[in-house]
Amino acid sequence: MERKEGRIIKLLGGFYYVDTGEGSVIECRARGVFRKENFSPCVGDIASVEMTASGKGYIMETAPRKNQLLRPPLANLDQLVFVCSAADPAPNLFVLDSMIAICEKKGIEPFVAFTKKDLADLEPYVRVYRHAGFPVAEVCGLTGEGVDWVKEALAGKISAFTGNSGAGKSTLLNAIDPRLGLETAQISEKLGRGRHTTRHVELYPLENGGWAADTPGFSAMDYQRFETILKGELPDCFREFAPFAGECRFTGCSHTAEKGCAVREALKKGEIAPSRYESYCAMYERAKNIREWERKEQ
Repeated sequence: MERKEGRIIKLLGGFYYVDTGEGSVIECRARGVFRKENFSPCVGDIASVEMTASGKGYIMETAPRKNQLLRPPLANLDQLVFVCSAADPAPNLFVLDSMIAICEKKGIEPFVAFTKKDLADLEPYVRVYRHAGFPVAEVCGLTGEGVDWVKEALAGKISAFTGNSGAGKSTLLNAIDPRLGLETAQISEKLGRGRHTTRHVELYPLENGGWAADTPGFSAMDYQRFETILKGELPDCFREFAPFAGECRFTGCSHTAEKGCAVREALKKGEIAPSRYESYCAMYERAKNIREWERKEQ
């Protein structure tokens, strides 16, 4: 039987859709052995497909992943674009920092896009994340301001867009590539948040040669349930700590209360943003109670 290789770009209703790069997308089922091995192919995987006489196929195997997110379920990402609105809803910096930390652990480059700049002053947020060492864009999906910068950052890369519902992910993607025509929704005045317009994960081809996924909005509970960072791993997930962590008085310093902590000293000098450090401490408190065996059971 003929075999082809391509990237899984959509999973919907038990069917996988594989782009072969030849101008065609193959509708596939996954072979039964995946279920026996307790493994599920996901969007972003490079898959080997065995063709059938009808022009459809079966996914026979997938290539090793360079990274994977459990929620949203995506593999082999180059970057994750965090879309945070200036208002309606206001940014939740703890959730943002927690998701960025997961990216750092998994080797996915974070990119922060603050939207709705016409509704509030974004400068305080932009300053914090640029100082921490992240690429940051200020955009308005409706007027197009800042969209070109995001578009350039997507060129030739596998990216996903995520953020709180109502932050403007789909609106921004539509501004980047109007061909997408993604559904958007207004903010619910009663709940103060957006309705979920994204029902599944799908990679969309962009004019610049990259791929981008719009994902369902996340919540604080999502990352706590699906991703775990142990306390010993956490300092490496805050990149602005790196210039100072090696100067701490004690080996294995937690950077939370020890004397002679260079990270805490940098915080006092204004070299680390208080909001980022507060997020670190909150995450560390939770991580203290997690054991390695608990993560393996997830």
